[in-house]
Amino acid sequence: MDRLHARYPFLDAARAAVDEADVDLAALVRSGGPAVDRGVGRVESAIETGDVGEPRRVRAELLSYPVARVVVSLVDDPRLTDAYARAEARTAHERFVDDVEGSAPASLPEGIDLQQLLAEFDLAAAVDAGVGEDRCTVDVGPYLRLASGLEGEEWRLVARDLDGGRVPVEREELYVLLREAVRERVLAGLPLSVPEPVAETLEPEVERVTRSLSDYELPRSVAAELTPAAFPPCVEALIERARSGEELPDHSAFSLVAFLVGAGADPETTAAVTGLDPEAVAYRHERLAGENGADYPSPSCAVMQAYGDCVPVEERDERCERVDHPLNYYATAVEEVSRSEP
Repeated sequence: MDRLHARYPFLDAARAAVDEADVDLAALVRSGGPAVDRGVGRVESAIETGDVGEPRRVRAELLSYPVARVVVSLVDDPRLTDAYARAEARTAHERFVDDVEGSAPASLPEGIDLQQLLAEFDLAAAVDAGVGEDRCTVDVGPYLRLASGLEGEEWRLVARDLDGGRVPVEREELYVLLREAVRERVLAGLPLSVPEPVAETLEPEVERVTRSLSDYELPRSVAAELTPAAFPPCVEALIERARSGEELPDHSAFSLVAFLVGAGADPETTAAVTGLDPEAVAYRHERLAGENGADYPSPSCAVMQAYGDCVPVEERDERCERVDHPLNYYATAVEEVSRSEP
């Protein structure tokens, strides 16, 4: 086990290092300790912040990865599986960009280079990184596979100057495609088949993660009074459309009112903020506020995107990159605003 394996635990070499160490998973989780704590922490960070948190010592960091995959498998919720894979990929992306661009700390000599990354994902022959300092080309097949989950018109093939079956990309875009390759790798095989003794030992941790996921997907009301300056861009855009007189589609009106209910607004406040019909707002409030909105949760960012209610990429801000739910954006923004006040 070395620091490169701990830094990139999804590598084939990292998996081989764990196999060679002959670690008994059941014994590892029974004993608890740093690897189990860190494994659960990886999953909880994926839920709460969209990354996998701060690294630990080499052995604990490397062994925490299979533990995290087991926890995700035991929760067995597609939302968590997706969020976890994205968090591992996002963290890896930050690290390998630092490594390749030479901005990783000098105290971390065991970095990875671009050719190693390409070889890891069988992309060495598919990517020509020598077209120019800031440009590359990618075979159309791998490009389409890796870009399929990316948002934005710029990733569509029609937006690219396809030449001889190769797609030109900027260096930063290649890093994004490699991030998607990491996400694919992390998702592969999930959920795992977990032996019963391991599942029983991890029951408390799985219950804790499940509660965290519930809080994440159904955020609590975060303020007695609204703070419009803390609204996420998607909500601001919906409010602007509603107040301009546009008749919002049902899904858009639902998303807007559900957000405001979750943020603690009463029907009168919601109607005043949005300009929507007060009677319609009151009806929606009654449906959404009952039983804490358990049957009709405020849509997550993924659902907003599916509805077409998320704003274009260029209109999102840095906070959007750190959260996966409009209410979590709002809670974070309110907290930051309150800290900045004298």
